[in-house]
Amino acid sequence: MTNNSTLVAGSILENRYRIVRELGHGGFGRTYLAEDINRFSESCVLKEFAPQVQGVNELRKAQELFEREAGMLYKLQHPQVPRFRELIRVRNASRESLFLVQDYVEGPTYYQLLKSRKRLSETEVIQLLLQLLPVLEYVHSQGVVHRDISPDNLILRTADGLPVLIDFGAVKQIAANALSQYTQQPAGTSVGKEGYAPDEQMRQGKAFPCSDLYSLAVTVLVLLSGKQPKDLYDSLNATWHWRKEVSVSPHLGAVLDRMLSYRPRDRYQSAREVMGAMPAGYYSPAASPFVPVNPTPVPVYYTPPAPQPSVPVNPQPAQVPANPSISVIATQAVARAPAQTAPSPSGISNSQLIWRQWGAFAKGIRVVLVPGIIIWIIWFLLQSVVSLVKLPAMPKLPEFPSWPALPKLPNAPVPAGTSVSKTELARQEKIGERRKKLKIDRAVFYPKVDELFYRRHPELKGRPLSEKPEDARLREEWMRVAEDLLDRLERGQTKL
Repeated sequence: MTNNSTLVAGSILENRYRIVRELGHGGFGRTYLAEDINRFSESCVLKEFAPQVQGVNELRKAQELFEREAGMLYKLQHPQVPRFRELIRVRNASRESLFLVQDYVEGPTYYQLLKSRKRLSETEVIQLLLQLLPVLEYVHSQGVVHRDISPDNLILRTADGLPVLIDFGAVKQIAANALSQYTQQPAGTSVGKEGYAPDEQMRQGKAFPCSDLYSLAVTVLVLLSGKQPKDLYDSLNATWHWRKEVSVSPHLGAVLDRMLSYRPRDRYQSAREVMGAMPAGYYSPAASPFVPVNPTPVPVYYTPPAPQPSVPVNPQPAQVPANPSISVIATQAVARAPAQTAPSPSGISNSQLIWRQWGAFAKGIRVVLVPGIIIWIIWFLLQSVVSLVKLPAMPKLPEFPSWPALPKLPNAPVPAGTSVSKTELARQEKIGERRKKLKIDRAVFYPKVDELFYRRHPELKGRPLSEKPEDARLREEWMRVAEDLLDRLERGQTKL
């Protein structure tokens, strides 16, 4: 199947994936939005690997290498990276192609957001960095470099307002390597977008974790300024002049400058380093710069400890606050400790001062310990007297008849003031019994029902259903979804 062959909407591949529409096309094939009809019509993305080559054998060998090398992508398991599902080989007459299947992410790209917003604020890009850098840290720890970070390849996921990293350039690099190894075509070194990718990637075909950090910094500048990289970069002198277009805090500016260093060794070498260098700001890990969770986020600040001043020969007595913290007390204790045997301000020698302190300590022990010993002796004597006195036997209490057995309560008792009826409880219990007969763990079944239910109601944004009357209709629909899933499982039409 060549690049010129387009799959028609409605066609089905491997009796499973129904094509919805084409999303785009590149040098190795096309990308389609599809529905997985074996998994309740879940949306997914099919990326085609069908290069135009001469000879069936060369194509088959290139496909086999691509299939083997692309296995590295399946170990990526991060909630902000679309899951790679499988590779499928599709044959149509004499033509053949591979499709990489991955999850579909609902939401606008940051490029689309930029078109509507014109530019983002410093607080928003700091939050974006802090939400995305842990994703890059994980991806790089798995030996994968993205190679194509840009506003086009970042999606603001509608479900939770978090940025999602899509369209790995590593896939394109694997395809290029596979094609060049078994054909006469060069692999090429231009995987990545012009202006976003650093020089070592575009000219030499080398990509490191710090190459992704470079692209991320360019992405931030584009979001801050609303301008393209070529408008912020002096190609003749190989320097960035973004400060003419963007005004940010000196701290963030210094971080971006280092991420944008021309030589890879001059940049931060890991996403973790960048996170450690980020300025304190208005950041909440669960929040999104576009979907505010808390209208007044609490700023998180970090102030490094100030250096301690040198101790004078005759230090002045320190003023201790009413409720000093441990660190304050420790600091003041160090400040008050004499370096040598210098006399105290009152003229008392250090040895005399120590003996006086021990005397005060012993006096305090005596004040506490002596009354305690006296109280213990009195308690012991009273216990001895009580043991010698024979108390009259307690009268035998009358025996009461045993209480009748309480009726067995349902698994989910009905709280007061709710609208959950006995019929609804019985229906929920029956769903649980059917699940048990199928030997499906509740930790697998119920999250799947929730996933299907909230896909129908994205406006709920995952809000848990209450037992109040206003949620009765939604609870009814949730049970229908669960029963429909059980029907399919019992008939063998699907599996979890």
